[in-house]
Amino acid sequence: MIKDNQRHFNRLHVVLDICVMAVSYVLAWLVQFKILAPPGAGALPPRFYMFSLLWVIPVYLLLYYAFRLYTPKRIQGRRLEAGNVFMANALGVLIINTALYLGRQQNFSRRMIFLFALFNFILTVIERNVIRQVLRSIRRRGMNLKHILLVGYSSAAKEYIDRIGQNPQWGYQVNGILDDSVRTGRYYHEVPVIGTTEDLSRILEENDLDEIAITLGLNEYYKLKRIVATCEKSGVHTQFIPDYLDIIPSKPYTEDLLGLPIINIRYVPLSDTFNSMVKRVLDVIGSIVCIILFSPVMLITAILIRATSPGPLIFTQERVGLHNKPFRMYKFRSMAVQSAEDEKKGWTVRNDPRVTRVGRVIRKTSIDELPQLFNVLKGDMSLVGPRPERPQYVEKFREEIPRYMVKHQVRPGMTGWAQVNGYRGNTSIRKRIEYDIYYIENWTIGFDLKILVLTALHGFINKNAY
Repeated sequence: MIKDNQRHFNRLHVVLDICVMAVSYVLAWLVQFKILAPPGAGALPPRFYMFSLLWVIPVYLLLYYAFRLYTPKRIQGRRLEAGNVFMANALGVLIINTALYLGRQQNFSRRMIFLFALFNFILTVIERNVIRQVLRSIRRRGMNLKHILLVGYSSAAKEYIDRIGQNPQWGYQVNGILDDSVRTGRYYHEVPVIGTTEDLSRILEENDLDEIAITLGLNEYYKLKRIVATCEKSGVHTQFIPDYLDIIPSKPYTEDLLGLPIINIRYVPLSDTFNSMVKRVLDVIGSIVCIILFSPVMLITAILIRATSPGPLIFTQERVGLHNKPFRMYKFRSMAVQSAEDEKKGWTVRNDPRVTRVGRVIRKTSIDELPQLFNVLKGDMSLVGPRPERPQYVEKFREEIPRYMVKHQVRPGMTGWAQVNGYRGNTSIRKRIEYDIYYIENWTIGFDLKILVLTALHGFINKNAY
């Protein structure tokens, strides 16, 4: 079964990590003393460096455990795993250097330690991605599977089965569903209903299952206590999947009020003062750098607008930002000058007669958005975040689209997770909000950098900008 396989796999994983660490360490020593700086007077002998591996490797293994690098690969994505490997190696460098300082080892090469951490990070990420691909290949062939029983035929059960069906590399296999209101023999995507909740004890005794997922509908939660008690008697790992996915976020967080668990409906990492401060510092630095880099483009654009169309260079428009507060967003003017009433009439459409010749080009290439760098510098916007909308549309969408107003819990951005996934311009507002909320709930500095890189790689051409 998967429990035994995981135990053996973890042992193999530790052995492979030890090998990678040893190779990285020897490689760092060779680069440092055979290529960069051959040992001179006062240098430590090679055997001293090699004996140091006897304490360096245990330190790194403990760090790998601390950063959850031996959790099943089913639940840890590549980006998260690579980030944890990086942090473990960075902390390892700090610990080793501190130990060398306290031990007064002045001749021990610090540069070799940094090289070791670099090589170890690269080789460990490669090793783990190779292992990940091997495991996925094995699971696609029907081996090393995790056998699961669902208790409850609900929307949560359907969502769970859908995700497993879309990701066969996870190695999950749902053996059946127990439900009191759906007849036995009914199927959902090849997963059969095999009995009622009263059959749970018997099925647990007759089958060797790895996991039970409780997926009861909201109207059946009164059965939870009995079902959980039955599951815990079996000793099988049990998890609860709530049937209110449209309310509870993907990463809820709980608080302990003297033993009373409290589930917070929305977790917004940027509500943390430190996170907000770090993002703001990066916004200020990034906007200044971008203003300098794009200043020639902005200058040429300003000259072309002035030469081809009467009116101001910069168009300002009221948008709704952080905490629902309005601000004036800057753009290069791409349309003929309009009255305030005409401006509010609606979206820009294909071949809109209001758009100037220069305007068509700068809208397609997103050059018209560059003045928003000054909005970022002022603090009205961020480099990355949900795109801001006009007040009249905010009032409209807040009534029509669930959770629409959640986007105003962070600063609006010049680019965002929705935009790099193709939801720009005249596209689905609902899908945009889904991506925006995912970004808000899963924000990290690494996520911001990923979005900026994808924005650059995908280019600034917007086929939906008219």
